This record gives sequence, structure tokens and C-alpha cells, in this order.
Amino acid sequence: MNAVTTPSAAPAGRAAAGAPDRAVATPVPGTADLAVPAAPDLVAERGLTAAEVAERIAQGRTNATDAGLSRSVWQIVRANVFTRFNAILGALFVLILITGSFADGVFGIVLIVNSGIGIVQEYLAKRKLDRLALLHAPTIRVVRDGRTVEIPTADVVQDDLIELRTGDQVPADGRLTSASGLELNESNLTGESDSIPKAPGDEVRSGTSVVAGTGRFTAAAVGADAYANRIAAEARRFTRTRSEIQDSVNRLLKYITWVIVIALPLQIWSQYRAIGDQGWREVVIRSTGGLVGLVPEGLVLLTSVAFLLAAVQLTRQQVLVQELPAVEGLARVDVVCLDKTGTLTVGDIVFEDLLPLDVYDEQDLREALGALADDANANGTLKAVADAIPAPQDWERRHTVAFNSARKWSAATFAGARGTWVMGAPDVLVRGHEDGAEEIRHRVGELAGTGRRVLLLANTDQALHGQDLPGGIVPRALVVLSEQVRPDAKETLDFFAAQGVAIKIISGDNPTTVAAIARRVGLEVGPEGAVDARTIGSTPEELRDIVERTTVFGRVSPEQKRALVNALKMNGHVAAMTGDGVNDALALKDADIGVAMNNGAQATKAVAQLVLLDGRFSHLPSVLAEGRRVIGNVERVANLFVAKNVMSLIAIVSAAVAALPFPFLPRHLTLVSAVTIGIPSFFLALGPNKRRYLPGFLRRVLRFAVPAGVIAGLVVLVSYLVAKKEPALLAWEAAGGCKGPAAELASAKQICWHPSTAATVALLITFFWILVVLARPLRAWKAGLVFGLIGVTVLVFLVPAGRDFFDFAFTPALLWQSLLVGAAGAVAIEVVYRTTPGMKAATS
Repeated sequence: MNAVTTPSAAPAGRAAAGAPDRAVATPVPGTADLAVPAAPDLVAERGLTAAEVAERIAQGRTNATDAGLSRSVWQIVRANVFTRFNAILGALFVLILITGSFADGVFGIVLIVNSGIGIVQEYLAKRKLDRLALLHAPTIRVVRDGRTVEIPTADVVQDDLIELRTGDQVPADGRLTSASGLELNESNLTGESDSIPKAPGDEVRSGTSVVAGTGRFTAAAVGADAYANRIAAEARRFTRTRSEIQDSVNRLLKYITWVIVIALPLQIWSQYRAIGDQGWREVVIRSTGGLVGLVPEGLVLLTSVAFLLAAVQLTRQQVLVQELPAVEGLARVDVVCLDKTGTLTVGDIVFEDLLPLDVYDEQDLREALGALADDANANGTLKAVADAIPAPQDWERRHTVAFNSARKWSAATFAGARGTWVMGAPDVLVRGHEDGAEEIRHRVGELAGTGRRVLLLANTDQALHGQDLPGGIVPRALVVLSEQVRPDAKETLDFFAAQGVAIKIISGDNPTTVAAIARRVGLEVGPEGAVDARTIGSTPEELRDIVERTTVFGRVSPEQKRALVNALKMNGHVAAMTGDGVNDALALKDADIGVAMNNGAQATKAVAQLVLLDGRFSHLPSVLAEGRRVIGNVERVANLFVAKNVMSLIAIVSAAVAALPFPFLPRHLTLVSAVTIGIPSFFLALGPNKRRYLPGFLRRVLRFAVPAGVIAGLVVLVSYLVAKKEPALLAWEAAGGCKGPAAELASAKQICWHPSTAATVALLITFFWILVVLARPLRAWKAGLVFGLIGVTVLVFLVPAGRDFFDFAFTPALLWQSLLVGAAGAVAIEVVYRTTPGMKAATS
């Protein structure tokens, strides 16, 4: 999709008027080297001609950018298909197909399904985000051939004369040719929420928005050369979210690859020695049966399914998961970095109170304030007042001076004896009024210390003349406004505190104001808990110490946001970062988990692993809960898969040492895997699990699964050897009755399958007990699941079609022997469970 990467306009209320603790104007940090070249000398009223536009389009000097929000379709397919897991199973699947024993190739279905799940999920997430981008594609007005026309921002060309009005997003970089009361919100670039006044000749940059006034500028830098797109281009470089589960599984597969390299010749040699006279197909089938058992194919599939289902569940809660491992990632987070605006606060300011300073009637003051706010060109502050106080019907406005960040006040003269009313910064309006001035400053300071914004309402009998402040002003009341705190902010932060997750507020605003708002939502911010980032370092190494002991960082530049995140990571933390502006993009990219707001800049949504579609920070506890459920449940059932792999290795080595056929056909292990591992694991992975994350996933799995797998392998060996000693079988083998390809054996020769049947029965008993152990505590649904699967297994042995498909054959005596051997294995599994550190806690 060709679309310029421009952020959504910030809410008008973010540019509040007259706050005494705010900077009037600040340059864009870190952009001194990005000076915008002066645009060519164009006729200001005419703009470009159609021919000039066509020439620039042909030269590629347009605002269109290749703003891919994620990997291409081919990249998604390649990452999900060409894996070590698929290479191992794919090679074994081909070998089975060559033998013609299609019943033993069922495991190949897992290969296709696993790749399909990853491809489909990532592709759907990509489509959804691309669709969102299209729906929010911005437009802008340009002057061409002397006429003002509205076009998509992607169609802007270099040297276009662009007209800016309130609410517009600046689509390119350039210099103003004209401006009338123009003020820009540069918070997307700087994090500072104050509006910045602009005059002719000043630079404007893409990624900012107009909050007041009008202006025109010529586009000097467009497309990939624009500042916002430079940031987006760096941020868009794809990096995959780290997943401890996936890393552990991949590490396990790496080890198993080497085990297979060693076991492959051993298995082929031992099976050729044991059953070579039955033909090469039987050797391949038996060899493959052991090697397939070494691959935890279901574990990889289960991990993908668990992540996918969690992503689907979160989408219903308005959380778009762009990368599957992000669900797990947030569960590992121990520090959440967030901005004040959009997370703690809604982003809009609201009228809170009117505090009279003298005996002037409060009702009259409210009428005057309502009349002053009844302005068609009201800024964010006046709009907040107008929302709370209705305009009186009999106030006739004669003259108006609009608010300007430089003068910090607005005023209006009304007809009759109502005079002139002024509202603005107290430190500006109280000058020359020494009586009570100190008391006013004291009250303003107290209120500002709590995070409120305080303006002074005053009046005078003198009429307005030009843009000058009239004389004879008398202070009448303090107008108290506040940023609207999200109603769910305190509950969300309390949740993280209870879970041991630290909170760091990283904002471009005044640290005192940010700290006050943080306290309002329950964060503990001590006397030294808030710092002005301009007084600290700018590299991760310089910030490692202060980031540990500080909760609130104010006046933070985009580069410092990134450095703070990296400092936390250098200190061993798993850090999440939330943001909505272009200035947050690189910090989100470097964080372990990036969380973007859907109303934020496209650059942030492009690099974030999670997008909050409705912008509600309160969804994060749900994501954390889903992540914990995934981690806990995948760890619970991973023991089943790894135990099977260890069992297969023991069986391979035992068969080689004892010169025996491998005890199982691939279909036998498919049955065991399905009823004791695959199917129950799928359901167990969906169950609730609130256990907190603990590092060491693979270590804990191996601590239980290895001894459990060894026990299962010994159970297989013992049951197989016992069955081999059956007198009838010995007599039949002595007569050469079990020679030749299995497919050619007569029905009377089913006695030859007694050892494999016995080994399968004993292994089923042992693995069902491993399942019972790992499913604890046994809720009703878990018990029903286990007993249901046992019933299915019994039917396989009782129904002729099942026996024939799996080549099962047994006698009552053989069955009882196998059950006893399996029961002994179950007892040993229980002992391992009770003596393995941490196992009871892991299954509680």
C-alpha cells in the first residue's frame, strides 16, 4: 500500500491554554541535523500548475511511501514453512510415503497444519492493520493553478503549496510562507503537549497537527525524506518478538537434531539387523517410528494453537495481536513504561471548578465564563469550559482577541455594561495588581501541584483595542481545569502493582504535573520519584542507575525514551512500552513488548506487537492473564511431549543393544500421542492458569520429563521382552512364522504382533498416569476428559476395525501382564512427581 505515514491528530484538549508550568515553545529534540531546505520561490497565490505536478510525479518527488506495516506475504510464508521442525518431519514423511504405508504417515498432517496456522494468523493481522490504515488515510488541502483542492496526503508533491487549518495533520516538511494565529501540536515528535506558535519563515514538520489558526507552507521534504517517515523507516525494520517458549522449543529441536543425526544410523543398522529379512520397507517403517517419536511435533503445534486462540480471544476484547509470541511476552514483563496522555489520562482537559476571588456573584461569574467560551474559534481550553457551562442568551459579543501561546490569554468585549472579560495565565494577568497578588499565586501554586491547570478570570470596563491587553483588569476567579483521568487507570495500575510489575511514567510534559496525576491514580511517587529528563543523561549506560529508583520522568526527548527502555533491558528487566506518537516509535521497537494505541501514528502501530483498537490501557491485564495462561499451560503439557521423546530414545537404544525390532510402528506412537498427549494437551492449554511467570521454562520441563521418559522407556522394554518370552510366540518364530513383510502375514500370524501390542498397552497406562499427574488439580472437566480418552482407547482395542488398523493382537494373560507393567510405571511416575522440586506448584 502506498500511503504516507502520518499520525492521527492529537485531541485539541491536549493543547491547553495558559498553564503556568508549561514551556511556551521548544525545538524538536535531536533534529538539529535535519534542517529543512528552503523551498523554491513559488507564486504564493498560484501554487504548482498541473504540468509541474505531473513532472514531479514522473520524477518520483511525491509524498507516497512504501509504508508496509509488517512483513510481506512471502516473508510470512518463508518464516513459517522453512523451519528445523518442518525439515525433520518432512524428510521422515517422504520416507514413509515412499514405502507406501500411508497409515503410518498421519504425523505429516501436523507439519501442514502447524505451518498453516502461523501463516494465516500473521496474514490476517497484516490485513486487518492495513485495512485500518486505509480507513484512516488523511487528506490535505493544496493550492494548484490558483485553486484550493483537497487531495490524499500521499498525492502531495515536492514544492506543493499546502494550506493548513485547525485539525489538519502536517503531511510534509517545509517553511511557512504565511500564518495567522497558527499553532502546532508537536507531541507526536517531542512528547511535549503544549501547542507551539508558528510565524512565517518557521519550519513545520510532518507528524505534527494544527490546533489553532491557519497557514501555508511549501513542501520541501516529502515522502521518505520527511522527518516522520525517516523515523518510521527505521522503526519498520522487522524484528520478531522473543518467546521463551519458542526459544526453548527451538533449542530442544536443535539438540534433538543432533540426537537424530546420531540415532539415525544406529536405528537403521539395528532394524536392518533385526528385521532386514522382511524387506527394506519394514526397515524404513520401523526406523521412522523411532525417529518420529524423537520429534516433539505436537509441542510446536500446540504452542502455535495456544498463541492463536489467545490472539483470537484478545481480538474480541479490542486487542490486535500482530505477533503471536507477544501474548506470552507481556506475561514475562516486569516493567511497563507508559506516557501520561492516552494511558493515565484520556488526553482531553475538562472544566473542574470555578473559585471566586472576591464578593462577585458566582452565578454572574459562570455566565461571564460561559459567554467567553461561546466562541466559534475556541481553543481546547475554551471548548472544555463550553462543555461544562452553557452560554447565556443575552450576552452580545462585540470584539474578540483569540488565545495565543505567546501572550497566554484570550478576551472578549460584550455590549452594554458587561465590559471586557479576560481569561489567561495568572502570572500574566496579575501583573500590576499587587493587592492580593501573592495570595493568588499561592493558591495557583497549590492547585498546580496537584496536577490541575489554573487560569485566571478577570474583567475590566475598558474595551479591547487591537491585540493589546486592556488596562484596569480586576481578578475575579480562578478557573480550575484538569486532564481527564481514565476511570480505569487506577484499577489497571493496582493490578500491575499486585502482580509485581513496576510502572515507569515517561512523558514529555512537566514532571511535577505528571507526578501529581500519577499520585491521583494511586502511584507512589516520593520526593525524588520524579525527575526532569533534561537534567539526566541520554545514553542507556548513563541512565541505568536512575531508571531503577525513579518512577516519573518528565520533559523526555524521543531519544531518551529509547535510551530509558534500553537501560531497563540492560538491567535485566523485561520491558513493555506503550505509546501513540511518532516520538514513541523507536522506543516501542526496542522494548520487549510494544503496545500502540489505534488512534496513534501509523509508525507506532507498524512496530508494535499489540495494538489497542479502542485505545483502552485497561486491556493490558487481560493480555497479561492470557499470556500467563499460555505459558503455564504450555509448560504443563510440554512435559508430556518431552517425556515421549525421551521414551523413544530409550527404546531406540534398547532395541539396538538387544538386537530387537523397534517396539512400535509409527501408527502405534500416533495413537499414544493422540490420546495421552495431543488431544488432552489441546484442552489443557485452554484451561485457566493464573500462575505467575517464572524464568527457566526448559529447565523445569526437563527436570520432570527426562526421568518420566526414562521410566516410560523401561516400561516399553520390559513389556516387550515379557511378551517375546510367550511360549506360543517362541514356537511360531522358531518355525519362521514371523518372517516376511507385515502386509503379507496371514491372519493366523497375528501372534507376531503380541510384543508390540503389549508394549503399546503398558506405555498407554504409564502415559495416562503422566497425564493425570500433569492435569492436577483434577477438576470435573479434566476428569471427564481423561476418562473419555481412556474409553476411546479401550474401544480401539475392542473394535475389530481398530485392532486391524493398528495391528493389535493379544491374549488375556498378555493383557494382564502389560497392565501390571504399566501400573508399575505409573507408581514410579507418581514418585518422580512428588519428589521433583516445583512440580506441585506448577500444576496447582
